[in-house]
Amino acid sequence: MKRLEGVSSFIVMDIVREAGKYEDTIHFEVGQPDLQPPPQVWEEAEKAIKDGKNSYIESLGLLQLRKKISEFYYKKYGINISPSRIAITSGTSGAFLVAYSILLDFGEKILLTDPSYPCYKNFAKVLDINPVFVPVDKTTNYRLTPEKLNENSNVKAVHIPSPSNPIGNIYDKETLKNLIETAEEKKIWFISDEIYHGLVYDKKEHTALEFSDNAVVISGFSKYFCMPGFRLGWIILPENLMRKAEIILQNFFISAPTISQYAALGAFDYQYLSKVTEIFKERRDYLFNALSSIFEIDAKPEGAFYIWANISKYSNNSFEFAKELLEKLHVAVTPGVDFGKNGTEKYIRFAYTRNIEHLSEGVERIKNYLKS
Repeated sequence: MKRLEGVSSFIVMDIVREAGKYEDTIHFEVGQPDLQPPPQVWEEAEKAIKDGKNSYIESLGLLQLRKKISEFYYKKYGINISPSRIAITSGTSGAFLVAYSILLDFGEKILLTDPSYPCYKNFAKVLDINPVFVPVDKTTNYRLTPEKLNENSNVKAVHIPSPSNPIGNIYDKETLKNLIETAEEKKIWFISDEIYHGLVYDKKEHTALEFSDNAVVISGFSKYFCMPGFRLGWIILPENLMRKAEIILQNFFISAPTISQYAALGAFDYQYLSKVTEIFKERRDYLFNALSSIFEIDAKPEGAFYIWANISKYSNNSFEFAKELLEKLHVAVTPGVDFGKNGTEKYIRFAYTRNIEHLSEGVERIKNYLKS
């Protein structure tokens, strides 16, 4: 099918499958937390099951949950977001589909950074939208700049992640504000992927909604709330786009998983979530220091749970290098080529989503192997 031309496989998922063949695999590859969600999540899920809450929910999502998310934005960012602007989606993937479907038409252009999360471009390809890539690197802390946005004409939307996968960098307040203002001057839709908000370690993250009610914000429960298998995300849109979003959700999903939505009512335990952030910060600090003696690392990650490591003194083929580590050491990492073409063959991504003892064993295996 022509619309599937250029849609790439998600290499990390292939690696997850291969890594499962070895009982002693050290997992640096998969971007999902190993921590449990707040305890009340399980209580709410059990209650929903006992009460037979197995029917469809309205396509925009459970109103109680949308109100909880609205409260979350007020507590975390000090902004008022009406629940009527929030739609619950089947993971952030469902939110990407909604955003791209209602903001862009066939053949229109969306601006993405390279490297970036591979599903962005793949969704664009499936919807016959043209992804335009802006190379980013350590000179701009892997951020898109207003100047680069100005250099690209005839773009209908721009999509940025903060914190990012695979780098872990965030957009500071001034850069984010200037970028949004530039996009609005050029009449470009601004999409902000904020799924890793909450997992920020040395500074405060800012939502795009602080600077514009026209920004489209995507987030969810998989990372900070430690609920990857519940498959729940959300999208926040201007009021005038909500009916279009509802129509897309009705046709593609009917509604996000019902039990998951009731379970998520228990996710907003802020004391518990602060401990989640502390644990990932400890892991970040350990792994960054440990890997810095082996690889060149462009920047200490400010958020998310990834380290982007330069392997060029050992290899110029990240896919083969990752394959070698898995087959010979039973250490699973993600090759940089999963995330684009801008020098990515020189990088691999480490995820610090396991305990420090597990991470330490992986580091020792790699260190001893490269020495020999």
